[in-house]
Amino acid sequence: MANDFGGEMLFGKVGNAAQRVAAAVRSATDHLFSTQHEDGYWCGELEADTTLESDYILLRVLLGTVDEERQAKCAREILAHQNADGGWPIFHGGPSNISASVKAYFGLKLAGYKPDHPALVAARERILAMGGVTQVNTFTKIYLCFLGQYDYDAVPAIPPEMILFPNWFWFNIYEISSWSRAILVPLSIAYAKKPFKKIPDELGVSELFLGGRENADLHLPWSKNIFSWRNFFLVMNHLTHWFERVHIRPLRSIAIKKAEKWILERTEMSDGLGAIYPAIMNCIIAMRCLGYSLDDPHLIRAIDEFEKLGIEEGDRFRMQPCMSPVWDTAYALFALGEAGVSSTDERMTRAAEWMLRKQVTHTGDWAVKVKNVAPAGWYFEFNNEFYPDVDDSAMVMLGLTKANTRDERYQHESVKRAIDWILAMQCSNGGWASFDKDNNKMVFQHIPFADHNAMLDPATVDITGRVLEMLAAHGFTQKDSCVQRALQFIRQEQEQDGSWFGRWGVNYIYGTMQVLRGLDAIGVDKNDPMIQQAAEWLRMVQNADDGWGETLSSYDDPNLKGTGDSTPSQTAWAVLGLIAAGDTQSESTHRGITYLLRTQKPVGSKNAGGWDEPEYTGTGFPRVFYLAYHLYRVYFPLMALTAYERAFEARA
Repeated sequence: MANDFGGEMLFGKVGNAAQRVAAAVRSATDHLFSTQHEDGYWCGELEADTTLESDYILLRVLLGTVDEERQAKCAREILAHQNADGGWPIFHGGPSNISASVKAYFGLKLAGYKPDHPALVAARERILAMGGVTQVNTFTKIYLCFLGQYDYDAVPAIPPEMILFPNWFWFNIYEISSWSRAILVPLSIAYAKKPFKKIPDELGVSELFLGGRENADLHLPWSKNIFSWRNFFLVMNHLTHWFERVHIRPLRSIAIKKAEKWILERTEMSDGLGAIYPAIMNCIIAMRCLGYSLDDPHLIRAIDEFEKLGIEEGDRFRMQPCMSPVWDTAYALFALGEAGVSSTDERMTRAAEWMLRKQVTHTGDWAVKVKNVAPAGWYFEFNNEFYPDVDDSAMVMLGLTKANTRDERYQHESVKRAIDWILAMQCSNGGWASFDKDNNKMVFQHIPFADHNAMLDPATVDITGRVLEMLAAHGFTQKDSCVQRALQFIRQEQEQDGSWFGRWGVNYIYGTMQVLRGLDAIGVDKNDPMIQQAAEWLRMVQNADDGWGETLSSYDDPNLKGTGDSTPSQTAWAVLGLIAAGDTQSESTHRGITYLLRTQKPVGSKNAGGWDEPEYTGTGFPRVFYLAYHLYRVYFPLMALTAYERAFEARA
């Protein structure tokens, strides 16, 4: 099939191949519309690793609200993802991860599995081979402390007093990423209160310590370089623990009250704190530490928002890290508009009006650094008023170019305010970050509790490329200073081989596609060496099966960039990147389209018009947390097929 399709050279002949592309576009369009909610939005499942189910079990045990049937379903979900070597990965097909494996093992024991169960025997051997419990990350250690399985004195200190640091101070909570802020503020309350629930010894994980827990060195290792930031922060960590032990905490009560107030304010107009799983979970724990009863309205609401993230199917239960309706709706609307669906189609209008109702109208954390601009962005979830982000906002505005609402004046004014907000969010280096401006003090990555690898929110090329595409759609050109600064940032960030790093999608294929689309939209000459070098890199990493794929391990080892099993979404990204670079006729582009046609679900099958994609192609925190967006496998291939079809029509 591949040779026949490529051999027809679409731009040379109008025939069966062009008809097949058109039919595939129609089928994908129908499939995407079939997943639209009656209120107008799209929201595909957002899949993550088993740490969420493990934490769910732990939280229910800690609260004393165990549902044994639900617990058993969580355990079955965890077991379904165990690796052959006994550990658990953080993405499908990935290597066993120590933190995920320890959490899974503990979760299964809490759910009633005995140490001699074959799954636990294999897991125990693998965990010990990876270094045992002491090798897990900070968040895992603190969660183990809650049930008496680790020592509070040995975990990195997260003092609530940090919320008292003024905004002008070198270190304050607004100098760390928004998601870390939402996770750490409630966790600091838990650190201060040190909750402890006694569990039977047989449910514990003492067997996962090398040489036994009594002989294990639980403390953090020092850097061999005596004069290093790590050692500096470790000294501060030891001092903090010393003050804890001797009870010298004069500002503790003030700090806890301010942290509590901060949390309660940010749960208003939001689907829980930050509208993300770990922040909501930590918020629930913090409230219980502060004495909130299980029937308190604040705690009831937090638990309800947490439970909404669950998906129960048959004998299994899994949790989502958050929900993605604004993101999915913006992309679906844009893809359908590109596919030729009328802007006045009632389904498009409903989606556009739904998105307009989600525009932020209240000041959030971003305003600490960005002043004198009206709130106007969009967030990712159903409700998250304090945390709009640039990426979602730019994508929403691209989506809105494809649909007319019944109040065009209001639509125009909303977009104008959002453009002003995005321009105000441009970082000093010319790029755009996600939630904050100039959130890039790299030294903070050495703080002991920053081992979740997401302490900061620096400008990235993938978001910057999307913003350029959006600005071009609203009349901006290379003559505008904001565009010139962005282009300079993109040039500086290009890798030697021509690719660009992908912060929010896996990985260099995503980053390269996003940049190329932005450069194309804003009118950069396609003969520019940076564009042609990027296109050549995409052609070089194409797989023998005609598609493209990239393993998430490329975040750990850049030598693996562009390598991995082919997936529909990553193949679509590569094709979109090549077409944006002006490559509409090469064998690589034709073969990429061949792959998408060959792997599309046929008429009469389940999910006809869509694609299968078990792989994770979304990025939460590089090297730590990854995502599978279930609609990526639909709207990205649709965009690629449409772009190819339109290029063919222009050529013909």
